[in-house]
Amino acid sequence: MADRDLPTALDLPMTDPLPAPTQKYFDVCTEKLGMIPNVLRAYAFDIDKLDAFTGMYNNLMLAPSGLSKLEREMIAVVVSSINKCFYCLVAHGAAVRVLSGDPKLGEALVMNYRVADLDGRQRAMLDFTAKMTTASATIEEADRQSLRKVGFTDNDIWDIANVAGFFNMTNRVASATDMRPNDDYHAQGR
Repeated sequence: MADRDLPTALDLPMTDPLPAPTQKYFDVCTEKLGMIPNVLRAYAFDIDKLDAFTGMYNNLMLAPSGLSKLEREMIAVVVSSINKCFYCLVAHGAAVRVLSGDPKLGEALVMNYRVADLDGRQRAMLDFTAKMTTASATIEEADRQSLRKVGFTDNDIWDIANVAGFFNMTNRVASATDMRPNDDYHAQGR
C-alpha cells in the first residue's frame, strides 16, 4: 500500500532542502492555490525533471495563446477522460469549474464532452482532441481544416495538438505511478 504522505506510489521523496528558486515557486503555489499540487511534489525528487515539467506546463497552459485558459483546461479534461486519469480529471476538472463558473460543464467534460453545452468552436476543438487521443495516426488535413473553419489559426492548431499531447503523456505517468490529486481539488468550483 502506498504511503499517502508521498504524492505517488513510488518512494521518491522531495529533495530536501529544496533549492531556493524551487522553494519560491512552491511558496507562490501555496499563496495562490492554497496548496502545492501533488504533481509538483511528485517531480520534486529531481529538480531538473521538475523544471522541465513546469517549464513545458507553464508554456502550454499559461503563456499567451489564441486558446483561452479555459479552452486549454477543457482539452486537458477531455484527454484525461478518455485516458481515465484520476489525477488530471480531478485537478483539471476543478480548473474548468472555476474558470467557467459552471460546475455542469466541468462534470460533463469529465464524463463525456459530447453531452456538454458547447459552441461550434469548442466542439470542433474537443473532437480533434479526442481523435488525437484515440487515433492520432488517422488525423488528416480534413481534421485540421475543420478547426480552421471555426476560426482556429494554424498557431492555435499547434497549441491544441501540443496541449493534447502533453496531457496524453502526463496521464500515462500519473496513472503508472498512482499519482493522487490533492483533496482540495474535489471541492473547488462547486
